[in-house]
Amino acid sequence: MVERCHDIQDLLAEAQAGNRHATARLLSIAEAGGADARRLSRQLPVDLGDTRVAGITGAPGAGKSTLTNACIAEFRSRSLSVAVLAVDPSSPLSGGAILGDRLRMTSNVRDERVLIRSMANRGAMGGLALSVPLAVRLLACLGWQWILVETVGVGQSECDILGISDTCAVVVNPGWGDTIQANKAGLMEIADLFVINKADRPGLADTKRDLQNLIEDSRYEGRRPDIVETIATDAHGIDMFCDSLVAHIQHLESKGLLAARRRNRLADEIVKTARETLIAQLEDVAKQEENKRLFASVGNGTADISTASDGLISALLSRYSNAW
Repeated sequence: MVERCHDIQDLLAEAQAGNRHATARLLSIAEAGGADARRLSRQLPVDLGDTRVAGITGAPGAGKSTLTNACIAEFRSRSLSVAVLAVDPSSPLSGGAILGDRLRMTSNVRDERVLIRSMANRGAMGGLALSVPLAVRLLACLGWQWILVETVGVGQSECDILGISDTCAVVVNPGWGDTIQANKAGLMEIADLFVINKADRPGLADTKRDLQNLIEDSRYEGRRPDIVETIATDAHGIDMFCDSLVAHIQHLESKGLLAARRRNRLADEIVKTARETLIAQLEDVAKQEENKRLFASVGNGTADISTASDGLISALLSRYSNAW
C-alpha cells in the first residue's frame, strides 16, 4: 500500500510539472474508483481555490459539445486554461463512454492549456459518475482555471450536475416548448442560466417566451437565470454565454453563496464515497463461501429474501466490528 501511495504521489508531482501522460493516468485512477481512487483522494486538497466549475447539460442533439468547444476557444482567447470532463452514458457491456465527445471537440486538442476527457457515467442515476467530483478536485489541484462538465439529459434525475458545479447552464433549442414544459421542475432545479442554441432555427421567439414564463412562474428568488442565444457552429453569442457564466459565479461570491455551494458539494461527496465503499464491501461479503448459504436458503424455500438480506447486512457489520 505504501508503494502504491508513493506511485500516486510521483504521478501527482509529474502532473503538476506539466506531464499530460501523468494527468491522464490520474484521471483513469479517479474514473476506475476503488482503493487507488481513495488513495488519490487522500492526496488532494478539498479547496478548489480559484478554479471555476461550470456544468453544461441538455437533451441529446442540443449541441452541447459544439457549444462547449466554442466556449473553450472563447476562454482561451481570454488567456484562461480550460479542462473539459465530457460525461457520457456508459456502454452496458464494456462500461465505457459510448458517445465519445472528444471526437466533436477536435479544434482545441493541440493546445497545451486545454484538456478534454470523456468519462462514462457508470450507470450513475444522476448522469454523473461518482468519480467526477474526484476528477474535478484533481484538475483544480493541477491548476486548471476553468473546468467544464458536460453531461447528457435534463430532468429530475439529472440534478446531480448542479451538485457538482459552481454554475450550471441548461441548453435547449428553438421549438422545444413541449420539452421545456415536460421538464419544468427539473429545469428550474438545475438551471443557473439557459442557453438557446441553434438560435437561427424557427421557433426562437416562442422558446424564449416559454423560458421567460417558466422563470416567472417559478417565483425565482435571488438572481434570475440569464437566457442567452447562441449559434455554436459559428461562435455567435459565445462571448455572452461565457460572460454569463462568469457573472453568475461573481454573484455567488459576492453573496457568500459559492463557498456554501462548495461545502454542500463536499458533504455530498463524503456520503457518496461512503455509499460506494459500503456497496463494494457488501458485494465482497456476498461472494464469501460462508454466506452463499443465504442464497441457497432462499432458493430451496427455507428462508425469504428479507431474512437473507438481513443476514448479508449482519455479515457486513460483523466485518466492520472486527476491523474496529
